[in-house]
Amino acid sequence: MAKKAMIEREKKRQRLVEKYAAKRAELKEIATDEARPMEERFKARLKLAKLPRNSSATRLHNRCQLTGRPHAYYRKLKVSRIALRELGSNGQIPGMVKSSW
Repeated sequence: MAKKAMIEREKKRQRLVEKYAAKRAELKEIATDEARPMEERFKARLKLAKLPRNSSATRLHNRCQLTGRPHAYYRKLKVSRIALRELGSNGQIPGMVKSSW
């Protein structure tokens, strides 16, 4: 089980990303538009830099929904490999059977 603080920090980042997504997209569009004047594009870049760092989507890290584990994460199921094996062994994932030999 991951530290509670790490799980909460990730949730906080997710909220920030959702909060600033529209503003960030608008500023990025202005900053990359070649038709706009250089000063306007530069101002957009400065405003973008003033936004919180954790509001960037690249700062997010996938975590297991059950345990909070950040590594060995299956995107399709949103769980880690350990949780996946446990759920499969208990028969809670349809079509998955535990392999043992």
